[in-house]
Amino acid sequence: MIFGKSTAAVITVATVLLLSCLLPSATEAAEFANCANETAIGQYSKVEVSNCADDDATCVLKRNSNATISITFTSDEELSELKAVVHGIILGMEVPFPLPNDNGCQDSGLECPLAKKTTYRYSTTLPVLKQYPKVSVEVKWELIAAGTQVVCVLIPAKIQ
Repeated sequence: MIFGKSTAAVITVATVLLLSCLLPSATEAAEFANCANETAIGQYSKVEVSNCADDDATCVLKRNSNATISITFTSDEELSELKAVVHGIILGMEVPFPLPNDNGCQDSGLECPLAKKTTYRYSTTLPVLKQYPKVSVEVKWELIAAGTQVVCVLIPAKIQ
C-alpha cells in the first residue's frame, strides 16, 4: 500500500472540499450576467423575474403560464426608441425567441424618448407555452436602440 489510511482520508476530504468549492451550490442566488458588448450605451442595475426568489440558483419558468421580466437600467444617451431582442441559449446555440411585443416603448412601463443618465424600469410579460421542452436554458435579453445595444443580460432559467 502506497498511502496509509490517514493519507487516503486526507485526500478524500480534500477532494470533497475542492468539489464543493467548484460546483455551484443549490442555495446560491441566480446570477444575472452582463453580456453587453464594448459599444453598449447603457448599464443595468437590477433584473427581476417573476417567481424567481433571491436564493434560487436558476429561475423556473413554468410551462402554460406567463413570466414577467423587469430590467432597471440607465443609458448614456437619449433614446428615441427601444427594442427588446431575446434568445434562448441551449447547448451553446442561440435560438431566437419572438416576443408578443418587442417595442420597449409600448406597454413596458416606458414612454420614449428616454433621457440619458436617468434610471428606467423596463417590464414585460411573456407566455411560456406548453409546447416548450423542459430544458435548462440561458435567456439572453437585450434592449437595443437604433441598432445599438443598450443593455444585455443573461438569465439562468429552467423551463418546467
